[in-house]
Amino acid sequence: MTRPARKRIGPEIVGTLLMLSLLFSARASLADHYHVPTGSMQPTVEPGDRVLVNKAAYGVRVPGTDLRLARFGGPAAGDVVVLESPEDGITLLKRVVAVPGQTVEVERGHLTVDGRRVLVRAGTGGLVEEGPGEPHRVSMASGGGPDYGPRTLPADRYLVVGDNRGNSRDGRMFGLVDRDAMRGQVLGVYWRGGFRWDSM
Repeated sequence: MTRPARKRIGPEIVGTLLMLSLLFSARASLADHYHVPTGSMQPTVEPGDRVLVNKAAYGVRVPGTDLRLARFGGPAAGDVVVLESPEDGITLLKRVVAVPGQTVEVERGHLTVDGRRVLVRAGTGGLVEEGPGEPHRVSMASGGGPDYGPRTLPADRYLVVGDNRGNSRDGRMFGLVDRDAMRGQVLGVYWRGGFRWDSM
């Protein structure tokens, strides 16, 4: 290989490596996608869906570590989040239904937050829960799953449950989730048998 060819290839390799490094860092710290393996969030999210996750919603981490460079507000009640299971460390997709300082109870799948029952009404295609956060579809099949509480949440601890209340292994079983276990906020579904966009 001639010297001029080597001079051209060297910067190209460095540029390619730099680009790959930036892409890896962005995926690890800013945004990512997640393939949904189970039906615990039906009917909001279906098995096989692909969702876009804002990994910087609650803070920024050093890529490949748990070291935080910055910490932002949230999560808020109603956020759909990707989190690390406190039981076995696997990645889960759940909805935050109560935040620190709130008192929450779940009875036959229905939520009571700070003494107020969250309305569930009949809607197009099924049941719609009027909160927390924006109205969203839920399933109360199989009796709505186990009851929980009432319990007042301590600092930095959140209750997360699946929208498929009778078929979700969630905070009612494995307990409250630490804020640092939240890996990001789900922005929406971008794939369900084809490209689409359903925001959360």
